[in-house]
Amino acid sequence: MTVDRDKHSGAVSHFIDLARGVVPPMHPAGRPFVAGAAVATFLLRRVSPKLSVIGAVLTAWVAWFFREPKRTAPTRPGLAVAPADGTVSHVVEALPPAELGLGAEPMTRISVFLSVFDVHVQRVPVTGTVRQVSYRPGKFLSADLDKASEDNERNTVWLRSDAGHDLVVVQIAGLVARRIVCQVAEGDAVVAGATYGLIRFGSRVDLYVPRGSRVLVEAGQRTIGGETVLAELPEV
Repeated sequence: MTVDRDKHSGAVSHFIDLARGVVPPMHPAGRPFVAGAAVATFLLRRVSPKLSVIGAVLTAWVAWFFREPKRTAPTRPGLAVAPADGTVSHVVEALPPAELGLGAEPMTRISVFLSVFDVHVQRVPVTGTVRQVSYRPGKFLSADLDKASEDNERNTVWLRSDAGHDLVVVQIAGLVARRIVCQVAEGDAVVAGATYGLIRFGSRVDLYVPRGSRVLVEAGQRTIGGETVLAELPEV
């Protein structure tokens, strides 16, 4: 009897693990939105069953939007992984955000555009330490425009890798996005691939890597946050 119970328990645990792999957990920042959509669905059910179906679909979509799938970052040193899921929109030489005070030395900027269908949590590109976090209000231009890097509302994180590289990752609000969430602060130790923030409803993330880095992606390529290698960093 005990053996049968153990087998049943093991099968249930295996099923739960499989379900988690298909339906990823939700980022905590999404819970109020899902709760609100669920309440609206309940109220709509009293008015019209047909409307409640629409509400249920909307609730499921909101929960899916705030998903936070598990990712495994490559462990080889000297790599910068994608800070977000999306499509590479630009690879250019550009000055780092002025608010960091990093000077006038250009860096290589790799921009990733996130549609409303992409995972919207942001990932740490390298293992290291947060040197500075800076928020700057701005416009809400379409995030796929090159000038969005300069004009749009943004949150900037300056990282120093364990190997001594300086990198900058920037969360940029888009045409629909109105809220940037950042969960790290100056002095925090961070690990490549870990979630550090979220942008709500359409956005863009810029990664600045040192000049001399070997960029491994081109405009138009898809990225997987925390896993896709964007660049090999130069030797320090």
